[in-house]
Amino acid sequence: MTVHHTPTTPSPARPARGRRPGAGALYLLGFAALYLAAVRTPFGQRAENGLINENGAGPAWIYDWSGAAYGSWALPPLEDTALPTLLAGLAVLAAVTVVRRCWWRGGAAAGVVIGTLVTAEVCARVLPRPDLVDAPMMLLEPSFPSGHAAVPAALAAGAALVVSARVRPWVLAAGLLWLAVTAAAVQATYHHRPSDVLGAALLACVCHRLAVRLLPADAAQGAPAPSRWPAVAALVPAAAGALVAGARNDGLLPSLVFAAAAFGCALLVWSAVRLDRSAR
Repeated sequence: MTVHHTPTTPSPARPARGRRPGAGALYLLGFAALYLAAVRTPFGQRAENGLINENGAGPAWIYDWSGAAYGSWALPPLEDTALPTLLAGLAVLAAVTVVRRCWWRGGAAAGVVIGTLVTAEVCARVLPRPDLVDAPMMLLEPSFPSGHAAVPAALAAGAALVVSARVRPWVLAAGLLWLAVTAAAVQATYHHRPSDVLGAALLACVCHRLAVRLLPADAAQGAPAPSRWPAVAALVPAAAGALVAGARNDGLLPSLVFAAAAFGCALLVWSAVRLDRSAR
């Protein structure tokens, strides 16, 4: 009796979620669309300018920790603490890279941080903010994207590449809380607009996705997806931090908008890191 074996064609391996094409392009498209809508249209400028009044930074709940008050201590990376915070963060990433011997991932993390900050600085200098609504002089200075918000966004996205899967959700939770507080604070103290902080977060997402795509295959092997509980633990503290840091005594609606934009920053970075299932 002859046994006939039906040949089977192996199913093509699906790309790991960490290397999914198109995610970085979507974040980049979002960055461009946000700039055009919020900065280059009269509607966008009026909407954001309407959140700012003549009372200045004083009514912000976080004013005493913002560095805006004379002689006050600035919560990193606000005011002049941005560069020292950035350097300290890079040093920590380098130390983790050496300890874990994850050289490719360490290089990718450094690329995320440096790429985000350099791009944010260049964009803030070259992207114009035309006066489309006859705004007061204090509202004409270009501020898109926020360099201060870019620091915690980039460090959180970079740290997710080098820490182990076991501690990764908790490191990310701390980073997202820090990002939400920073993004809310720079809005509540009138240093930046909602589009500025969201633009910074989108840049960090673009750089993170690009770094993951450029990782060699042996450095981007799949790992189990994080459980739901750490995801909730990462976002709930960020939401609470955004509400507190974005609050002002002189208006409920602006405070809620500032908090929503700050939480949006945390959500964006979380979504970019969530696509990367390759941290081990």
